[in-house]
Formats: sequence, structure tokens, C-alpha cells
Amino acid sequence: MNLAIMQPYFFPYIGYFQLIAAADKFVFYDDVNFIKNGWINRNRLVLAGTTRYITVPLAGASPFLKINQINLQDGEGWRRKLLESLRHSYSKAPYFDDVSALVQEVLVANEKISEVAKASLTAVCRHLGLEREFVSSSSIYGNDALSGQARVLDICSKEGATAYYNLPGGKDLYSEQDFARQNISLHFIQPRIEPYPQFTEQFQPGMSIIDVLMFNDRAKAKAMICSEIST
Repeated sequence: MNLAIMQPYFFPYIGYFQLIAAADKFVFYDDVNFIKNGWINRNRLVLAGTTRYITVPLAGASPFLKINQINLQDGEGWRRKLLESLRHSYSKAPYFDDVSALVQEVLVANEKISEVAKASLTAVCRHLGLEREFVSSSSIYGNDALSGQARVLDICSKEGATAYYNLPGGKDLYSEQDFARQNISLHFIQPRIEPYPQFTEQFQPGMSIIDVLMFNDRAKAKAMICSEIST
């Protein structure tokens, strides 16, 4: 069984979804410390012709708190502002109606950033027909006293994983020999970012999956995610 583990990110770039596609089961690492200025509550879009961040504002965010302990900022103003930014910049995109409805569904359904981020990921997978099993690390393993590679190996062992997949940023964190001792093969996928039409003269890579979905139909977007994975 192929397993992947990752902090839940807010509508992340396509490489994150390629990691999901490589796994049979995907673990949301939601009870590790929050990372400020990371991707948990923000991502990038082309807004008004310029690459800018969209951000979900948080209440009392701190690197001393776990991701699943942090609430969203009260009020509806930021939600309206975010959706209006999408409308202003993408209303003429071919798949705007479906994608803006998907984003709105994610934003209104939750009060914690961990749930919003997870919902953004599962909603996109559902939208594309990408069926995977998802579980949250906070809900099942009871091993939060462990950290780093030791905890990942423990999760892999409890899941009966035979292969563990990660993005290239994890290469300095994990030892192939340590995984092999537990009969688990270690893989790092190389994200593939194929150019597609945008409202810019020059292609802007690595934007939020929202941008991908605005310009590509479901079959094309799924193919971009699920084509052969290089490790």
C-alpha cells in the first residue's frame, strides 16, 4: 500500500495533488505545529494580472499551536473579499462558475483552518473524480509524542504501508536505509507543471490549483495530476 503524509494546505499547487495521486491512502498531518507564512492558510493566484497571495485570516495563529487548534478569523467580510477577488480576476475564465462555487463551499463550511485546508483538498479531489482514502493524523494514531521520521515510520507501520511517497522537500528529512529496515520503499515524486492558458502573456507556474481548474476541464486537470509519476 502506498502512503503519503502531508500538512493540509489551502488549495495548494498541482504538485500536492500529484502526491495525493501517488498514494492509495493520504494522511493529513494536522496535529503538528502551525507554520507561519507557509501554505496552510494561503496560496498564490494571478489577480488583476499579477501574482498575489490569497489568505484565510486566522485568530491567534502561533507556531506553538497545532494546526488543528487554530480558528479562522470571525466574520464574513474576508470570505466575501476573497470570493470577489476571484470574480474580478477570473469571471471570464471558462470554468469560473463551477470553481467559484467549489471555493465558496469550502469557505463557508468550517471554523478551523485545518478543516478548511482539508476541505479544499478533498473537494478538489471529489470535483475531479480522484478517489483516495483520507485520514487525519490527530484522529487515529495516538503517537503525537513522536516527531519527524520516527513518527512517519510509526504511521507507515500502523497502516501496513509498503511504500512511502513525499515531495522533494522531504529528501533531507528521511533515510532510505531506515525505511528499508521496515520493508518500506521511500519515494520522492518530482512535480510536473505543464503550461496551460492563463490571463497573462507569460505562463505563471506553481499557482494554486484554483488557477488550474479555472482554465482546464475536469478531464484535462485530472490528466495533468495523474499522468505518469517520476520519482
